[in-house]
Amino acid sequence: MVKKNNMGVILGGLLLAILMASMDNTIVATAIGTIVGELGGFDKLMWVTSAYLVAEMAGMPIFGKLSDMYGRKRFFIFGIIVFMIGSALCGTADTIVELSIYRAIQGIGGGALMPIAFTIMFDVVPADKRGKMGGLFGAVFGISSIFGPLLGAYITDYINWQWIFYINLPLGLIAFVMIAFFYKESVEHSKQKIDYLGAFTLVAAILCLMFALEFGGKQYAWDSSMIIGLFAAFALLIIAFIMIERRAQEPIITFGMFKNRLYSTSNIMAMFAGAAFITASIYIPIFIQGVLGGSATNSGLVLLPMMLGSVVTAAGGGAMLTKFKYRSIMIPTLALLVVGIALLTTLTTGSTRFIVTIFMILVGLGIGASFSVLSNAAIHGFSARQRGSASSTLNFMRSLGMTLGITVFGIIQSHVFMNKLAAMFSGGAQMPEGVDLSDPRKILTPETRDQIPTPVLDKITEALSSSIVHTFAWAIIPAVIALLAALFMSKEKFDPAAEMKEYSASH
Repeated sequence: MVKKNNMGVILGGLLLAILMASMDNTIVATAIGTIVGELGGFDKLMWVTSAYLVAEMAGMPIFGKLSDMYGRKRFFIFGIIVFMIGSALCGTADTIVELSIYRAIQGIGGGALMPIAFTIMFDVVPADKRGKMGGLFGAVFGISSIFGPLLGAYITDYINWQWIFYINLPLGLIAFVMIAFFYKESVEHSKQKIDYLGAFTLVAAILCLMFALEFGGKQYAWDSSMIIGLFAAFALLIIAFIMIERRAQEPIITFGMFKNRLYSTSNIMAMFAGAAFITASIYIPIFIQGVLGGSATNSGLVLLPMMLGSVVTAAGGGAMLTKFKYRSIMIPTLALLVVGIALLTTLTTGSTRFIVTIFMILVGLGIGASFSVLSNAAIHGFSARQRGSASSTLNFMRSLGMTLGITVFGIIQSHVFMNKLAAMFSGGAQMPEGVDLSDPRKILTPETRDQIPTPVLDKITEALSSSIVHTFAWAIIPAVIALLAALFMSKEKFDPAAEMKEYSASH
């Protein structure tokens, strides 16, 4: 049993680690325009975020399963250390490629932090308090997104973008001390055979898919042997992974768990809602900077209402778990997400900051409950020995949705943007000297916008605006799929009394 006087310290360490790992994506989002403007490589922009998510996603089910087998603490501490190392390296990056590689190292650490933090919370918190605590943990995602954009924007505008990574070092050190010295595991864990082959095929499949999506239509044609080969390798590796997992004694992802309707629908919602949400998070700051001509600070402030909205429904959803069914909370909130994304498709070059703010509040209210409610729904009915796997798979599916969302919608936005530019400047239009339309990063900062003649800038911003709105239109699809999954959700409700029996038995 965890001592009561240690409980607050342990939970503080877990919350700080979640804050650090989840804030990392939003803190980079508002600074990405400045980073790309300094390092170059606009065509590789998506890898700064997706490299982190790919590594995090690949590590989640592996670390989740290992934590079930060997204990939570050692892998949580490992995650903190690796995340801090990756953060320190990111601050030293000289090119966008180096930054992406170091972000992948960060992602490996994040892959251990995110799912295990929730699992430790489920292990140490009595069931009668788990709903409210789950809401608090879910709200941290929103809180991190509040401080992330503001902190990232402030650091970028007034200090140096490298410090958006260095700030993780003191936070990580504090979290390390709080968990390493105060958390004593009490749940029994049994050593079992590690599914190395399953882990290898999973990571290899993800990498093949991401490289195919990243290089297709750029370095290689979509119908080239390289891209076709990568897609074929992805398909074969996924088939191999499924076959291996079905036969493994201790599979990384237990497919039998998906027979549970509540569990399977929760994973579907996490995946598709994550894809829609990350698209809004990435492209609203670019819209503000590139279309409306705001600074990094302004784009961060625009994200603030969305994150406040997510905090409201994350905390509120957790608090309502004992009163309403999981589906009764998820259906109305995901409906708001669909409405919010749909309204983003109405943005134009003449849209006001106020209108953007209203739309973002709706998106935030729509996504918040998925952070807290789904984390509880995913482990509903599973024993303590399965919670690490259940929680990590949910986080894996959410990260998969975000990663594919960034990559697929990034391809759509880039394709539409370049086609719009080609159409606008075709037919021998006069091109001012020194303006390179193949490098759209030039319009992401006010300084470079001032150097572009107004007629040319208007054409570029119109193309950028149109491409982003077009991307939002496609993002409605995953939002609708998430809502449909909520409608098919089974009618279970969080039962503190039943969970208390499980808690007492495992302590």
